[in-house]
Parts: sequence; C-alpha cells; structure tokens
Amino acid sequence: MKDSKATVVPPLVIIGALFFIFGFITWLNGTLIPFLKIACDLTYAQALLVTFAFYIAYVFLAIPSSLILRRTGFKNGMALGLVVMAAGALVFVPAAQARSFGLFLAGLFVQGAGLALLQTASNPYATVLGPIESAAKRISIMGICNKVAGVLSPFIIGAVVLKGASELESQLARTASPAAKAVLLQQLADRVIFPYLIMAGALVVLAGLIKISGLPEITTEETAPTPAAGAPATAGKGLFQYPHLALGVLALFCCVGVEVIAGDTIIQYGRAQGISLDVARNFTSLTLAAMLVGYFVGVWAIPRYVTQQRALAICAVVGAVLTVGILLTQGFTSVLLVALLGLANSLMWPAIFPLSIRGLGSYTEHGSALLIMGIGGGAVLPYVYGKLSEGLGLQQAYVLLIPCYLYILFFALKGHAYQPKTTVAYAVPVV
Repeated sequence: MKDSKATVVPPLVIIGALFFIFGFITWLNGTLIPFLKIACDLTYAQALLVTFAFYIAYVFLAIPSSLILRRTGFKNGMALGLVVMAAGALVFVPAAQARSFGLFLAGLFVQGAGLALLQTASNPYATVLGPIESAAKRISIMGICNKVAGVLSPFIIGAVVLKGASELESQLARTASPAAKAVLLQQLADRVIFPYLIMAGALVVLAGLIKISGLPEITTEETAPTPAAGAPATAGKGLFQYPHLALGVLALFCCVGVEVIAGDTIIQYGRAQGISLDVARNFTSLTLAAMLVGYFVGVWAIPRYVTQQRALAICAVVGAVLTVGILLTQGFTSVLLVALLGLANSLMWPAIFPLSIRGLGSYTEHGSALLIMGIGGGAVLPYVYGKLSEGLGLQQAYVLLIPCYLYILFFALKGHAYQPKTTVAYAVPVV
C-alpha cells in the first residue's frame, strides 16, 4: 500500500490510538490484583487469577481471530474487537455490585478476547500503511504508544480505585463486625464502576469512529509474509517439522510470563517489603517505564550495533542476574530490581518472534498463530508464582524466573538455529 504522507498519517494516528488502548487496558491488571484481593477477600494466589483470565483468552482466540477477520475484514474486525472489550468492561458493573470475583474474571476474559481480536486486526496496518522500507520504524512507534499507556494506566486507575487503600486496610483490621466489614468492602468494590463505565463508553465511541473513518481496508494478501529470494518452497512439509518454531513458542511463553510477573506482582511485593499500598500502587508504572527505556535502546541499537540474537541473549542474562539480586536483597532495593526486570524483558518479544517464524514460508500465518498462543504464559506463570509464594514467600517465589530466563538464553544461543536455511521478511507484531 503505497500512499502519500498526507493519506498515511491519519490512519497511523488511529492505529497509534489503538495501540495506546492495548497498553492501557493490559497493564491495569497490576492495579486490579491488589484491588480485588481486598475487595473480594482473596488469597494472593487467587488474586493472580486476574492475569490467568485475561491472558488465557489469547490461547482460545489466536486462531479464531484470523478466521473472524476473513469474514469481517480488518477494519470491521477492529470495531468488533473494541465492542467486545466494551462488553467486558460492562461486566465489571454487576461484578462490583455483587462483589463477585467470578464475574470479574468473566469480564477480564471477555476483555482479553476482544483485545486478541483487535490486536490481530490492527497489527498488520503498521506494516502496510506506507513503504515497507520504513515498516520497522512504524512498528517501533506503535510499541512506544503501547508502553507509554502502560506507564500511565496504573497511575490513573490506581488513584481512583486504590486511593486511601492503606487506611482502608487499617479500618478493616480494626472492624470486628462482619456486617461493617461487608459495607467497607462494598464501598471499595463500587469504586471500579465509574471508571469502567467510562471505559466502555469510550471503547464504543472509538468503535464507531473506526467504522466511519477513512481507514483503508487491507487484504490477507497484503499482510502475508514475503519469502526471501531463493527460499525453497515449503509445500509438503508439516508445520511441526520446524523445531525452532516449537522452541520459539515455549520461549515466547516464558517471555510473556516473566514480563507479566514483573509488572503485575510488584505492587504486592512492595507491600511485603514494608511499603504502604498508597505508594506501592504505582510500582507497575516503574516496570513499564523500564521497559520503555529498553524499547528506545533497542530501536537505537538493533541492528546497528548488536544483532537481535545477541540482544536476546544479553536480556536473558540480565534478567537472570536481576532475579538473583531480587532474592538476595531486601526493601526498596529488591523492589527496584523487580522494576528493572522491565528493562531486561523489553527486547525479548521483538527478537523471539522473527527468529521463530523465520523460514516457515507458506506456514508463516499458522506459525504466527501458534506464537500468539504462547501469550498464554502470561496466564500460567504468574499463577504458578502465586502458588509458590504461599509456600516460599513472595520474595523466594521469584526463583521461578531463573529457569525461564535460562531457557530464553538457550533459544537465543542455540534454539533459534534449529531451522531451515531460509529467511522470511515479516513485520513483528507489537504487544
């Protein structure tokens, strides 16, 4: 799709706004976990079902999303994804009124499903809106929109739903009457209603704007990967005859898992280290800020000074070293090291994805869907961390990250090389 700058910029602004929404909603989970832990009187492992319900939707929607888009088109698919997300936000209203954790989880799953569809539809636009030579630059801009939103969302929503949370916890501890406690908890739960009504309305309005916008429709042919010159045909080969793809799915599973653990457990960990919830509620933003710094470093350094394989290996080593530091230090220093995991995690997705789909040829679309299913690591690994924390404590449970980083290091050094000697030009989706 070769258009002039004047016709390309407005659609890119729309896509940038969508990527902002991805980041804003995705990184609300770090705030929702301590909020729902108090409001629904949960254990910490139970509260981490928040991330499970949200990210497991990607596993179920990765393949259906592409089928839906073939029927609706990409533009209508984006509008549909926004409406589904709005429906998920509306589920929070009866969930809050009933203080039902099950309903909250249902709302999160619906939001995750809508987000999976929306991302599948909007990712290709960053590639095809403009010359292919500058696709990487456009993808980088979309990633920055995503991470900036992730920095802002815990500040904005946390200021509403967790305002005065430390005092509320003290009140609950001093209150002996179950009825009085129920009143306090209901008042807390009700705080989420207004912001999620606003969110639902904004998502519906944006869906309408997408429908009437001049955003051009794109075809599956435009989004298909381009085999490199001289690449042998892959007809007749099964998808799983590419071992680097299976290894890449597991690497992405680990990557998303450690990323979510770093962002969504840091608030509770800060509290365990003696920091008040009124302060700790903003710690997810620290992790996202570190990721944003890493993202800028990657845009500047790759491939000018370092290959994506080496960058991935460096990030894995840094992540493992930081994890050891978390286990050996105390107080704010240990919490800060959790936040700095964002720096280590920032360049993993952009490196793992292209290394995993390289050489797949006509199987690239299906391989990409399998990789998107690897986002399920954001559902499974945080919950495993929560269960470990019940026996080991919040600090020592971070030991779970070490084998994850070591596996990612293996993939960077060896695993990605178990592939045919072909290359495929493919733009990396942003999450």
